[in-house]
Amino acid sequence: MSERLQKLIANAGYGSRRWAERLIEQGRISVNNKEATLGDKATIADKVTIDGRLIDLKRYSEEETKVLMLNKQAGVICSNKDEEGRKSVFDFLPENTRWVMVGRLDLNTSGLLLFTNNGDLANKLMHPSSEIDREYAVRVLGRVSDEDIKQLINGIELDDGFAKFHKVTLGGGDGANRWYHVVVREGRKREVRRLWEALDFKVSRLIRTRFSDIRMPDNLRANQSELLKPKQVQALLNAVKLKG
Repeated sequence: MSERLQKLIANAGYGSRRWAERLIEQGRISVNNKEATLGDKATIADKVTIDGRLIDLKRYSEEETKVLMLNKQAGVICSNKDEEGRKSVFDFLPENTRWVMVGRLDLNTSGLLLFTNNGDLANKLMHPSSEIDREYAVRVLGRVSDEDIKQLINGIELDDGFAKFHKVTLGGGDGANRWYHVVVREGRKREVRRLWEALDFKVSRLIRTRFSDIRMPDNLRANQSELLKPKQVQALLNAVKLKG
């Protein structure tokens, strides 16, 4: 069945539909050796190139959208390859599916990480315009005042722009180390750590506990993965206005 070219490219995980549309407008995409135009349709069997390079539209083509959750351990990288030989999150995934990672967690952050076989879903979940909640448990070294919390919620200017927590709640702890639960709606690099560091606090531990309405189960061990239930997958599709 033929579909809009930009949708096929997004579903294959190469980028968002809007990104593909820009490339089409710039004359950088061809279908069966003919320069593509906006509105063109294609099938996964067609020969599609970007800047002359053949792409694989079939690589994530499956009838049913799947989403997998992984409890990432600190020290595990989110890249496919590593010159230092460190373990990758992809080492712990089922091999029968080509998985697209939904965002990433830095080396020292643990917790909930999502993967899907639907490239369009991955791109929309990651895009800031979708305003998807990402909740973290953060252990902070130092005494945090009410004024500090207010400033974190109102927002702070970071090197790459304005950022803020949409919610901050106390999570317990004694002495110099205290736990907080924070919610952000962007996937900027090290955003949670950088917000705390902007107020001279040190983050000694960071765990992602929730993405949208998906919470990490208490019984999901480190580096263990689990498929989401169909109703959970549908909830994610609904959150970004995609059909299943």
